[in-house]
Amino acid sequence: MTERITVASDQDVVRVRQLIRTAAVAAKLSLVDQTKLVTAASELARNTLVYGGGGTVELISVDNGRRKGIRIVFADEGPGIADLDLALTDGYTTGGGLGLGLSGARRLVDEFEIDTKIGEGTTITVTKWCR
Repeated sequence: MTERITVASDQDVVRVRQLIRTAAVAAKLSLVDQTKLVTAASELARNTLVYGGGGTVELISVDNGRRKGIRIVFADEGPGIADLDLALTDGYTTGGGLGLGLSGARRLVDEFEIDTKIGEGTTITVTKWCR
């Protein structure tokens, strides 16, 4: 299963959360892992909107042969992240989100990859595996 949502408004961020919750339940993630994934996705979708000027969220069901999981790709064509090390620092926030920042979102998932280029945008890929 692959689904894509365009993120251009606050309502789209809500739709992302709902889609992720539904997919997490279908993937049989534990309630704790569902909550972690939805929380991380909410933060990252909001960042896509606020800092990236909007973009897309792609939800992909994955299976590595041992277990199933959910991969989510957040992509925007915004200004990029000027100081990635700072942005990934615990406690760093520019306000407006859940206060997790990228470092908090990274802690909530099993895999976290970020690709950012100044003037070109940012792509963040997260994966949560069933336990």
